[in-house]
Amino acid sequence: MKFLIFLLFFGMGFSGSLAQEISLEGKLVDAQTYKELPGAKIQIEKTFLEIISDENGAFLFSSKDLPLGEQILSISLPDYKLLRIPVIIEKGINKDLGLILTQPVLADYASQISTISLSDAELDEDEAHIDNLAGLLQASRDVFLNAAAFDFSQTFFRPRGLDSEHGKVLINGIEMNKVYTGRPQWSAWGGLNDVQRNQVFSMGLSPSEVSFGGLAGTTNIIMRASKYAKGGKASIAAANRSYNGRLMASYGSGELNNGWAYAISASRRFANEAYVDGTLYDANAFFLSVEKTFNKKHSLNFTGFYTPNIRGKSSPNTEEVFELKGRKYNAYWGYQDDEIRNSRVREIKEPVLMLNHFWNFSEKVNINNNFAFQFGKMGNSRIDFGGTRRAEVNDQSGYVGGGTNPDPTYYQKLPSYYLRFADNPNYEAAYLALQDFKEDGQLDWQQLYNANNAAGYTVYALAEDRSDDLKFDLNSIISAKINGNIDLNGKLAFSYLNSHNFASIKDMLGGDTFLDVDFFAEGDRETSLENRAQSDLQNSNRSISENEPYKYNFRLFAKSAKAFGQLNFDYDRLDFYSGIIASQTSYQRDGLFQNGNYPDNSLGESEQLNFTDFGGKIGANYKLTAKHLLGFNAAWFIKPPNLRNSFSNSRQNNEVVQGLKSEQIQNIDFSYRYRSPNIKGRFSAYYTQIKDATEISFYYADGLSGLGRNSTTAFVQEVLSGIGKQHLGLEIGIEAQLTSAIKVKAAGAMGQFIYNNNPELYLTSDDFNEVVDYGTSYLKNYRIAGGPQRAAQIGFEYRDADYWFFGTTANFFSHAFLDISPLTRTANFLNDSDGLPILNYDENVATKLLKQEKFNDYMLVNAIGGKSWLVKGKFVGFFISLNNIFDKIYKTGGFEQSRNANYRTLKQDQERETPIFAPKYWYGTGASYFAMVYLRF
Repeated sequence: MKFLIFLLFFGMGFSGSLAQEISLEGKLVDAQTYKELPGAKIQIEKTFLEIISDENGAFLFSSKDLPLGEQILSISLPDYKLLRIPVIIEKGINKDLGLILTQPVLADYASQISTISLSDAELDEDEAHIDNLAGLLQASRDVFLNAAAFDFSQTFFRPRGLDSEHGKVLINGIEMNKVYTGRPQWSAWGGLNDVQRNQVFSMGLSPSEVSFGGLAGTTNIIMRASKYAKGGKASIAAANRSYNGRLMASYGSGELNNGWAYAISASRRFANEAYVDGTLYDANAFFLSVEKTFNKKHSLNFTGFYTPNIRGKSSPNTEEVFELKGRKYNAYWGYQDDEIRNSRVREIKEPVLMLNHFWNFSEKVNINNNFAFQFGKMGNSRIDFGGTRRAEVNDQSGYVGGGTNPDPTYYQKLPSYYLRFADNPNYEAAYLALQDFKEDGQLDWQQLYNANNAAGYTVYALAEDRSDDLKFDLNSIISAKINGNIDLNGKLAFSYLNSHNFASIKDMLGGDTFLDVDFFAEGDRETSLENRAQSDLQNSNRSISENEPYKYNFRLFAKSAKAFGQLNFDYDRLDFYSGIIASQTSYQRDGLFQNGNYPDNSLGESEQLNFTDFGGKIGANYKLTAKHLLGFNAAWFIKPPNLRNSFSNSRQNNEVVQGLKSEQIQNIDFSYRYRSPNIKGRFSAYYTQIKDATEISFYYADGLSGLGRNSTTAFVQEVLSGIGKQHLGLEIGIEAQLTSAIKVKAAGAMGQFIYNNNPELYLTSDDFNEVVDYGTSYLKNYRIAGGPQRAAQIGFEYRDADYWFFGTTANFFSHAFLDISPLTRTANFLNDSDGLPILNYDENVATKLLKQEKFNDYMLVNAIGGKSWLVKGKFVGFFISLNNIFDKIYKTGGFEQSRNANYRTLKQDQERETPIFAPKYWYGTGASYFAMVYLRF
């Protein structure tokens, strides 16, 4: 009650202070052509006061709208630099700012378009984990973030070493991160560049109006019809990166007299074969947003987009394969009827529909209610070579068949396999394998068809791992101005996910049906082989057709409720904030198949997993002078594990990860900013600690101990829990405007991202009955893989008054590391198959074997340039970017194979001239280009 009385008297006093007749007006024009600029958004910061410039570029705030004192006028218009103008509003004064010159940012516009094009391959790649880079595009006013988004992204560089699951991406205030992985899936709204440019980016855990945020920042993409300026864009582009061609067009109506507004966009991106061999690209994008403003208080916006896309994946390769075939080589494809066909294709078809209600509850309170519905499919194809048939053998039923791995880089097909015995190498077979691989070395589709025809049943089939999601989101966001210095942001949000996961056959490759049994299953004394081989004991020995679930079939359910609140305090020299978050999350699995390996723990519902999490953050900025600014942010919060890391083997059973916990996160960062008319710079230092993380990996291992059977090999699920990570580093960015046309810039990052503890590791598998616990995995002080941990840039830009520009950068990268195998850092590495210590174990040799590989340092040179013309009020122009001009060969990532799981097998392999199970790498794109012609009208 006291607070309400305070607000009442404050509001009366505030209203009285505005009773005097005052106004604020001005007119926006292009700084180079003096063309009037309609459709610009003019806002008095820290208030809800916002208007749009009229057809003459003019704007006027009337007396009843204006707060008194020192204010910041923010002016934004697509394709023009953001203006922040300090003004002093006084009683009884009508202030006319006159002509306000606004600088075009054609180079920035072009580079943003190019950046998304440049990064498509990485953004879509599961292994890259760098999707958050696209969210930095609208942070281009920060020199370091601009370098990270445009020049560093081609190296898999991750700002502060953080996986994209730590960055929050929202569209119209609705969180878009996938529940399964926690990562934003940018390809689900890719190809909508022109209508994604209204973004609000909050760096790190700095304040955001729509979210508590994440360590890697928060991006809110505003796809609201009334926020698009009137006009259109059209472009055509050619490239040799992730696609070869792109067509794109968009149009916005602006706010019409009847209160309606709409915006539309469509694009197509395509390639039969992109930079990497056999990587097709086929993507379309459609967008529609319609908004109706009913009155000054209420408006309703609908946004819908559908971006179906298909992309051929590329394989990681060993050094042996790279030396034989080069960095463009891709093992996943081959010719079929003289046409390229990729066996590993990722397909995403997930439409998104949104309804957003904007309610100006009062002059000081805004409420935004949002609803979103996302549905559709995501699939990843692969070759299934385990097709079989049922047969009677010695009066017993069994299964015969199964094919060999068709991968042309399968270790038994490479020259190194025939040279594996130093005392008895088979040079003839190695030479033949070498010649065959160099001359062809691609997937033989015709051979798969021939094998099926010869067998009389389907041995080989093109399968797809499917995830069909239904997701609902509902939230309400409130923004309130408590007084002239204090703002309140709050949010209540609920989401629900129903995810149907299954495998299906896309193409029988000439066969008719496929027997749904596991040819590689092994029997034991308790369970017959026939039962263990069944994917579904409810339908034993079932023959399936195309597009019918087989192998595994289950649903995952996730529900989440969140509450977020934040107070922002703004004073002359000091700004500070505090925020809190609380959430309740639940996960559950519902098995639709009764798996033969887990008959008692696969069918039906699992236990429900519940996580209650909370956290808080604080931060401040202190203005030493108008040019010098100090800032800090600090946070402690806990977040639930991702759905992917909650069930140890969700494809086959309901087993929950042992000792599963929410992650604990601590973060603190400090920054110093300098800004003057000609020089801008930022220096930041940060420290982040993550505790109790969980990771699950799937692979085939050899050299396992303690299995209790006459075998040391198995396809396993590796569960690593209690992981601790530490991210420590510095960032710097500085730019200087030497003349009106020439700008120089420099940026750098120095990080140390390590495991700072020794987590626990255990294995599960359908090849053995019990959990195999290997205890501690000694990962402490190993580097976390994921791009270079150090990067530096120096460059310059020339921007001519006659609308042409040119810029180039030199970028240096170092301290990138191979992803290590946790299993080889456990007690299993020391033990023989009988569980006893390996004889002749040499600790010095073991240290060398387990040393983490550091990639070579390298430098990349990039350049951009373009020209535009103003023709009868329309801009026509072209833009071109060149990356890795000197065609530098470099590794962007890679991983140790866990095939050699103990000292003896790893030592034997590493002593070979060419190891059989050497690490696999991804290589960066060589010299490449992106060229575009565009029209703005």
